[in-house]
Amino acid sequence: MDLEVDGVLVAAHELKAPLAVMRQLALAFEGAGSEDEHIRSEMLNVSERAIRQVNDLTKIRRLEDGLFEMEPVAVREVCDAVTQELRRLFECQNRELEVNYSNRARLVTANRDLLYSVVYNFLINAMHYAKSGSRAELAVQDSKGKVKVTVRDYGPSLPIDVWREIKKGWVEKPLSVAMRSGSSGLGLFIASKFSRYMNAKVGAVRHRDGTSFYVELLASQQARLF
Repeated sequence: MDLEVDGVLVAAHELKAPLAVMRQLALAFEGAGSEDEHIRSEMLNVSERAIRQVNDLTKIRRLEDGLFEMEPVAVREVCDAVTQELRRLFECQNRELEVNYSNRARLVTANRDLLYSVVYNFLINAMHYAKSGSRAELAVQDSKGKVKVTVRDYGPSLPIDVWREIKKGWVEKPLSVAMRSGSSGLGLFIASKFSRYMNAKVGAVRHRDGTSFYVELLASQQARLF
């Protein structure tokens, strides 16, 4: 398994340079009309999302060094930051993004950067697989002493074999997800690795009209001080 993951990391490293070049070309490109500006915007969106995912992949091997400090993290603030970054992208793709917070425990034990990546990957998947004109939903709620962050999409249901793999609480390697091609399997792999490092649990719920992915985080005991 380590050899397979190392192969993914090598490929990610090789991809980073051309992706950065593509982003610079997009920034330098100044079209004359609205169609050109749309192309430029798409180039920037694709390159920036790909670079972020490449950066996430390079962090995976660094997890072994314990460099990512665990601390009390304001979960709503992280979700707000992710949705602020992605909301315009959802609008451009003709998809709505709904957010609902009902958690009383405001702090979780996590690493902010890793938690940001988990929520980001879940939402990017939801954007890809929600039907045009439909919505994706981000919810944060208390769950038996933990805090649960859930992203619900209205795309193809998750295949049963992939659901069983996720049910174990983690994903050992990038998965190829039928009916959910693209970054779905890789995003789940990244989210699973980061969640496991944070002692959090990743899971999925299959619906007739889509899938919910979630991560359950330990509520921070520091919250009792406030």
